Amino acid sequence: MTAEEVFKKSHEELVKQGGKWLISTSNSCSVVATVVTTVAFAKTAAIPGGMKEGSSAPNLEHDPGFIVFAISSLIALSFSVTSLIGFPTILTPRHGLQDFQKKLPEKLLYALTYLFISLAAMLVSFCAGHFYLVRDELGHNAFLVYGVVCLPVAYFVMKQFPFYIDLAHDIFSRSPRNLPS
Repeated sequence: MTAEEVFKKSHEELVKQGGKWLISTSNSCSVVATVVTTVAFAKTAAIPGGMKEGSSAPNLEHDPGFIVFAISSLIALSFSVTSLIGFPTILTPRHGLQDFQKKLPEKLLYALTYLFISLAAMLVSFCAGHFYLVRDELGHNAFLVYGVVCLPVAYFVMKQFPFYIDLAHDIFSRSPRNLPS
């Protein structure tokens, strides 16, 4: 037996377990990406302030908050659709041992990146659109409320960030990490 055959034989179970984990993670993220895409699409179609009568221009067309809303909702929609396409590309092909080294982790990293960007943009879009509802009562204090509202999302990101950094390091670094024993 060659060294490569010994390596393949001794890592068969690890490849099976890795494949199951990757499929489970991709399926879960695909569901999240589908929900985000649905919400982002609905948010993009709902224009705060409505449209000018007899025109196709929004009432708040030149308001900075509306511009933030429009750009962030478009970013959320674009990146969520991209992540929605990215996760199934992990699921569809057959996976060999060599795919787990670089190809599949790269696909997962890119799809997760697109999903995180879409979530952040959707949150900005919601805050910008919601600002029109509370700006008269709260004024600039609304930004404090939005900061508090963003805390759960920030907590989630902080919990996922180490995995994301480890994945990026493993993909792009040429030297191995020192893992604790």
